[in-house]
Amino acid sequence: MILFPAVDIKDGQCVRLAQGREDEVTVFSTDPVAQARYWAELGAEFLHVVDLDGAFSGRPRNFELIEDICGSLDIPIQLGGGIRDLATARSYLKAGVNRLIIGTLALEDPEAFSAMCRALPGKVGVSLDAVDGRLKTRGWVRDFGRIVLDVVEDMEKAGAAFVVYTDISRDGMQSGVNVEALSALCDKTNLPVIAAGGVHTLEDIKGLWHLRNRGLQGIITGRAIYTGSLDFRAALEWLRH
Repeated sequence: MILFPAVDIKDGQCVRLAQGREDEVTVFSTDPVAQARYWAELGAEFLHVVDLDGAFSGRPRNFELIEDICGSLDIPIQLGGGIRDLATARSYLKAGVNRLIIGTLALEDPEAFSAMCRALPGKVGVSLDAVDGRLKTRGWVRDFGRIVLDVVEDMEKAGAAFVVYTDISRDGMQSGVNVEALSALCDKTNLPVIAAGGVHTLEDIKGLWHLRNRGLQGIITGRAIYTGSLDFRAALEWLRH
């Protein structure tokens, strides 16, 4: 199981939001490239990067910074935020990103998402972000009107390579992961699932270990490793036990 350290970029800085709210920002580093290198040096196998400005605006806002991160690391990078057309997707892959996470486009324009998946096989995953199971789009500010379990089979048929599931109400809150929702999602799809939102301590990771044989590919952690409630290196060592 992969532990993905998160580098969320807003206004050129490495930040974390509380429940995805744009006005609830904590800055953890003014140098996202150096922060990305730090996680890699601690042993990260895969980095999770989000262009928060892109997610809110609908277009790339930190392209050069993300390109610099790619050029600074030897580990693969997955990226989400503001990728809403094939040209943008191709440009990020050319810049060195290994795989892309698509949220708004996948839900609001499924034909375009399917076309992207066909054009970039194995490179495109879907982000399913929800509050009480109800999906949100456009930087988590628009209610999509459907629930996660209603759409995941459609995403699989469209060609998504993996699913990132975020419990928005827990994201950045360190309140514990939603094991029940993740378990239901793993049972609903054959796609690899990545969990996000709510990780606080090593116990949260241990609590998801039993899902590794049911499709859980990894866990994204952000605020917990920045505040120190989760020791990133110790968590990696436990996962490799």
